[in-house]
Amino acid sequence: MTTPPPESPPAAEAAAPASWIRLAVVGLVGGLLSGLFGVGGGIVMVPLLIMLARMDQKRASATSLVAIVPTAIAGSITYFANGEVDVLAAAIVATGGIVGAWIGARLLRRISMEWLRWGFIALLVLVAIRLIVVAPERGAGSVDWNVGTALGLVALGLVMGVASGLFGIGGGLIMVPSFIAIFGMGDLIAKGTSLAAMIPTAVSGTITNVRGGMVDVRAGLIVGIAATVASFGGVWLAFFLPADVAAWLFAGLLVLAAVQLAVRAVRARRAGSA
Repeated sequence: MTTPPPESPPAAEAAAPASWIRLAVVGLVGGLLSGLFGVGGGIVMVPLLIMLARMDQKRASATSLVAIVPTAIAGSITYFANGEVDVLAAAIVATGGIVGAWIGARLLRRISMEWLRWGFIALLVLVAIRLIVVAPERGAGSVDWNVGTALGLVALGLVMGVASGLFGIGGGLIMVPSFIAIFGMGDLIAKGTSLAAMIPTAVSGTITNVRGGMVDVRAGLIVGIAATVASFGGVWLAFFLPADVAAWLFAGLLVLAAVQLAVRAVRARRAGSA
């Protein structure tokens, strides 16, 4: 009697496309939100990588940063083509951001998983509150340049860079509200400038993470390609969606992501203490 072939190889082959699809979904969602809200998309991609790709918080943060690089480039080019990027402000913020990303990426390898998880949740909630409190305007005034403004932008870059390297986000969640509330930018130019400023920061953090063995390069490339394609649609939506509506929608999304991560954090803690 002929021995039937083993069943495991076909099952393994069938599972592979699902992994690609899940990663592509992560990228499409992150890229759409990146273009729409002027963020890197990591604030959404990190939770999705944890839930769909079964990554831990550290690897998800590091992998997300890889995908942010091409996404931010594509989005900033589109905003720039429409005259919605302050190149000087982006360059100054990026200067501080590169140093901050280097610091954050190194902290990522040393900080405990529990502290990182709850710190990320706190960041989501704080930014959501900020988006609701600060009413964005379309077509607001330009930056009032002086020494204090330049120093403030450098400081903003440092904070943004640390958050980028530590949490795997592009930093747009910090930059966009700050550009609007502190430096008087309109919502569209704040988004475009944010995307431009995060490019060198994300590159710096990614290099550090790759050297530290923290990155799933394959997953990062898949997510990044999908996110880049979707970012163009996000920018298109940004020009048609009212500024206050966009802010409220994004705040709601952040709260939802924070709740999901908080539930997972509590479950992980209970499982560890059991």
